[in-house]
Amino acid sequence: MQLTQYTDYALRTLIALGLAYPRRMTVGDISAAYHISRHHLVKITARLAELGYVETLRGKGGGMHLARDASQIVLGEVVRNMEAELAVVPCLKREGGNCVIVPCCKLMGVLARATHHFMAELDAHTLADVLQPRLPLSQLLGIPVVAQTPRSSPDAG
Repeated sequence: MQLTQYTDYALRTLIALGLAYPRRMTVGDISAAYHISRHHLVKITARLAELGYVETLRGKGGGMHLARDASQIVLGEVVRNMEAELAVVPCLKREGGNCVIVPCCKLMGVLARATHHFMAELDAHTLADVLQPRLPLSQLLGIPVVAQTPRSSPDAG
């Protein structure tokens, strides 16, 4: 199974925002931290905002931050929302494929179960889980970490 670059960048964006929280970051900040195209991130961050993972603020002093606590962002949910298709082979796609052995194929079932287990593993983890260890991540990305106080959500307090 291979995720698209779109989903990879979305997950990376959430990691950066999780490290920076409660500070806002710009697309440029995230682009610089990962050395990836700012152009790609604009579309991705718009989609993350549309899905309710991030909140954005335009203008001077603008940027974005997580819209909910990192412990409430399930990785499997993010992947499902960002990926148009999770099928690893054409016969598992919605429209199927044109493979002649589909009526008796055992491989199709094996691959479907493997995809299910892959997604189950992602469903077992939240953004908070992958934000550890915070200090090495923040150093590698050049994102200063703010001391976190226990919160039930980003807007609490």
